[in-house]
Amino acid sequence: MKFYMTPGSCSTGIHILLEELELVFEVYLVNLMAGDHLKPENLAVNPKATIPTLVRDDGSSVTEFQAIAWWLARSYPKAGLLPAGIENEVRIIETLDYVVGTMHGQGYTRIFTTANYSPNAAEHEAIQARGREIVSKGFVLINELLEGKEYVVGTFSIADAALFYVEFWADKIKLTLPPNCLAHYQRMLQRPAVRRVLAEEGYRV
Repeated sequence: MKFYMTPGSCSTGIHILLEELELVFEVYLVNLMAGDHLKPENLAVNPKATIPTLVRDDGSSVTEFQAIAWWLARSYPKAGLLPAGIENEVRIIETLDYVVGTMHGQGYTRIFTTANYSPNAAEHEAIQARGREIVSKGFVLINELLEGKEYVVGTFSIADAALFYVEFWADKIKLTLPPNCLAHYQRMLQRPAVRRVLAEEGYRV
């Protein structure tokens, strides 16, 4: 398989899942700042010009974090990345959607890609503040979800890989994590697959 990713991005979560599964894959680095995602060779595998992208053995591409994570979990069920039971599945989908769609899609994008929301520099501080507000509210809700649990549904799942990357970003921008989220983040940092991924992506564990 071929994995198109950007170090330190949301694709880090998928990278973690690939490492957890001990799969063999080729890594293709996509430099978003340099516009690699808009190059013809990248658009050929992902016309959306986004990351991550996973090109499977049959040559077909899967895009979007949730879809790739779900495909990996269903394709390798013995790994337990999608714990059995409809309640677990519902909570995993719920968490994936909120983390990726709201915390990342509405919150962090305002912090990291502020100019996309307004070309007026005078408005950027307010936009970033709103982004931090969305992310902080998200962590408050996730903190409640994690009460009394080590992972989102008790055992490690694809939802935890998504939660990790937004916790990782919070760490990088010095956003304080509430207690249960901080404990989850620290727990994730001790997983061998996570440590390997961060080292491979150029981060000190």
